[in-house]
Amino acid sequence: MKANITTFAILSAVLLGFASGPALAQSPDDIRWINKCVADNKDEKQTQEVLLVYCGCMNNKMGTNETRSITEYEKTNPGTTEACAKQAGWKA
Repeated sequence: MKANITTFAILSAVLLGFASGPALAQSPDDIRWINKCVADNKDEKQTQEVLLVYCGCMNNKMGTNETRSITEYEKTNPGTTEACAKQAGWKA
């Protein structure tokens, strides 16, 4: 089961790169941050796809030297949060 989750996470991250415009390579570190964001938002009543697109968008908007988690970053960047939620199809 653990292998399936890892495979899903990697495949999802690759697909997110294609879905968010030009193909953006997702590093193993990016994938860890995206997975953490998805876990942090698991109780938000969104589909897995919406969470993956949202978290991938947020990750891609953050600078490469950013040390905060996506969850911490979204609290101080409401414009980015709103744009990524809209892109992902986040339902209120």
